[in-house]
Amino acid sequence: MANHKSSIKRIRQTESRRLHNRYYAKTARNAVRRVRALTDKAEAEAALPKVSGMLDRLAAKGTISKNKASNLKSKLALHINKLAANA
Repeated sequence: MANHKSSIKRIRQTESRRLHNRYYAKTARNAVRRVRALTDKAEAEAALPKVSGMLDRLAAKGTISKNKASNLKSKLALHINKLAANA
């Protein structure tokens, strides 16, 4: 167990940040899954800016890396373009 006051506080802070980051990262993953599951191009195009913004915010705050956000946005855009080709 920690002996210093500051380390006890650090443990509390780390735990609360971990839970916060976990919640928002999971929410973003679910949003990405929902967009990937869409088969209608118009719906998917409407959902893309919201999900992209969510990913950008998470990357800016350091919850996920900027490269991961970029890769996810790119793959979602490819998915939506393929929907247009199939329709």
